[in-house]
Amino acid sequence: MASLMQTDATIKKNYLTALKEAIAEEMDRNQHMICMGEDIGLLGGAFGVTDGLQEKFGTERVIDMPISEACIVGAACGMALNGKTVMVEMQFIDFISCGFDQIVNMTATYHYRTAGEVAVPMVIRGPAGAYGGGALYHSQMNEAWFCNSPGLKVVCPSTPRDAKGLMIAALRDPNPVIFYEIKELYRKREIEEELESGDEAIVPLGKASISRAGEDVTLVSYGQTVWQCLEAAENLSKEGYSAEVIDIRTLVPLDQETIINSLKRTNRLVVVNEAPMTCGFAGEIMARISQEAFEYLDAPPMRVTRMDTPVPWVKPLELHVLPSADKITEAALRVCKF
Repeated sequence: MASLMQTDATIKKNYLTALKEAIAEEMDRNQHMICMGEDIGLLGGAFGVTDGLQEKFGTERVIDMPISEACIVGAACGMALNGKTVMVEMQFIDFISCGFDQIVNMTATYHYRTAGEVAVPMVIRGPAGAYGGGALYHSQMNEAWFCNSPGLKVVCPSTPRDAKGLMIAALRDPNPVIFYEIKELYRKREIEEELESGDEAIVPLGKASISRAGEDVTLVSYGQTVWQCLEAAENLSKEGYSAEVIDIRTLVPLDQETIINSLKRTNRLVVVNEAPMTCGFAGEIMARISQEAFEYLDAPPMRVTRMDTPVPWVKPLELHVLPSADKITEAALRVCKF
């Protein structure tokens, strides 16, 4: 009977558990690491990512903070400057705007202002994205704000392994990282994976992965929309086209070499993200490819993004403004048939 039971090493775990494991393992490894946020201690976080941490590590290392993102980030920055590694949770990534000044004018600039003498080891993380009926205050993908702020690294994983591995890498990085977690993926059973621990689990920042190999068109994305790209790739295969899906995982620094190497084979590009089109990160990827790899393009690149509107609450309207596998399939067919 025992031989039929799964061991801990073979149990598949979800995206949320992967994040929880990464933070707990780093708290164990690094005695100077602390966590700060609203309701992260007694409640265990709005979605349970920090559940059990305060009981294990105490109130001096897992600190419940007042409802003031500016206060939380400012205090965390001060602690990081005094030798702590700090994990900051935003209950929803939408509310990161309330701490914007402390992030972009203070935290992001210390390394530069001190000519590289001062590091700020700090991760600001939180649930992001739509598709769950959260409406305009609980559905944002605002990653482009921080990609535009030198001094910050920006991460958005799509799988449990990457969620854990990138979180460990971010917590060990000497400078600030903004970490976007896709709440629609937190408990998604279909994407559960076996997880490594410690150093074996690390996924380096700044390195993309090829989620699916293909020859006719390159689909580039991150976060939730990677799964829509994979679904679109299945749709395209029924039309006789082979799509390569690249998950960039880290927006800053961006692994454009992997994208360009893919384009050398496929010669066609569709970039997908969940943020609005205007000044979104999909446009940044297209601009870089147009500048650095124009000679490999056999068709104008396309992007599939959210419409330039807040996310509606009503489900049909929410889905109308957001990317989907069908919209990605349509865009890919256009570039393939150009």
